[in-house]
Amino acid sequence: MKGTAMCPGSFDPITYGHIDIIERTAKIFDEVVVAVFDNPNKEHLFTPQKRVTLAEQALSSMPNVVVERGEGLLVSYARQRGIAVVIKGLRAVSDFENEFQMAQMNRSMGNKVETLFMMTRPEHSYLSSSIVKELAHYDADIGQMVPEEVARELHKQIADDHG
Repeated sequence: MKGTAMCPGSFDPITYGHIDIIERTAKIFDEVVVAVFDNPNKEHLFTPQKRVTLAEQALSSMPNVVVERGEGLLVSYARQRGIAVVIKGLRAVSDFENEFQMAQMNRSMGNKVETLFMMTRPEHSYLSSSIVKELAHYDADIGQMVPEEVARELHKQIADDHG
């Protein structure tokens, strides 16, 4: 499919679930913009720039994927970038309820941005950044959930915070 799609999120940190959705999106669209946003309803462990850097490292093997810092409202950012399609990954019905509400709100704002939903693969259905951070806090092995550089930075950040 021609064109550019956006995969937005807070990516705190990026997980193999995120990477799977982005990789599959990159096979469909010419370009994928991974937009790293702040979520005002979450307390982020990593700074926005660190989340961008970790995402860039994790996605470096995908030449048609670019990682950017997203600012403001998602639909406004998409419009400014000329992006008409937003891809959101869904793990469970609870994700759908929240994402459906956001997609409807975005549509009500009178824009031309379409939201498409992509189901996660079953092996990633349990995976969330929150779970990864909690497991890392207890020094659990998170190597099957995030890339090695992300795991290393996550353990380092948690040690520094408790330092």
